[in-house]
Amino acid sequence: MPQRLEARVRQRRFRSRREAAFVGLLVVGEHLRVRLEAVCERHGITHTQYNLLRILRGAPPEGHPRYEIANRLVSRAPDVTRLLDRLDRLGFIERGWAPDNRRLSVARITDEGRALLAAVDPEIAALQDETLGALTGPQVESLVGILDVLTP
Repeated sequence: MPQRLEARVRQRRFRSRREAAFVGLLVVGEHLRVRLEAVCERHGITHTQYNLLRILRGAPPEGHPRYEIANRLVSRAPDVTRLLDRLDRLGFIERGWAPDNRRLSVARITDEGRALLAAVDPEIAALQDETLGALTGPQVESLVGILDVLTP
C-alpha cells in the first residue's frame, strides 16, 4: 500500500487499491488547490479568477460570451457574471457586445490582465515543475492519459 498516503491520512490500510487511488486523488487535488490559491492570492486574485483570465487570453480577439467562459472553467463557478464584474472593475477584462448579436455580452482580456498573467504564470509553472518534477516523461504521459479517462 502507498506509505506516504497512509501516513498523510493516518490510515493503516485501505480496503482496496481503488480506495487508495481515490483518496490519493482527493489529497493531491486539495493540496494543489491550496497551493494554487496561495500563488493567486499573492497577486490579489483567486484561482478561479486566474482561470477565467487564462481562458480569455486564449480567446479570439472578439472575446468569449459568458456561457463559453462558464463551460471552460476548471472549477465550476456559481456566478460567472459576478466574477466578470469584479475583473472588469479591477481593469483586467473589458466587456462589450457581440457584433453579430447585440444581446450577447462578451468579455475580453485587457493589457492589464495580460500583465497580471505574465506575473502569475512563472509561479504557476514553478508549482507545476515542483509537483511533477519527480515524474519521468513517460510517467507524465501516462498520468495525462489516466486523467483524460477520468475527466467527466
